[in-house]
Amino acid sequence: MSAASEILLSDADVEALTGYSIATKQLQVLHRRGFHRAYINRRGQVVLERSHYESVSRGEAAAQAGQLKAANLTMFRQKRAA
Repeated sequence: MSAASEILLSDADVEALTGYSIATKQLQVLHRRGFHRAYINRRGQVVLERSHYESVSRGEAAAQAGQLKAANLTMFRQKRAA
């Protein structure tokens, strides 16, 4: 097993997980299922880190998402004329 195969899910793994062979469809399915760190690389292949896959599959990512705070965007709000 190569180092890359230990770090990333294989193309076959991603296809089996999503049911699609087209990268854009795979990415849509992965993002819907909570694998938000998945992306398409310059070769047109979906990249999904094994550690992220395992974390989301265990439900750890959902627990962490609840701990995130909303960004403070008040500086972008327009001030109303008095």
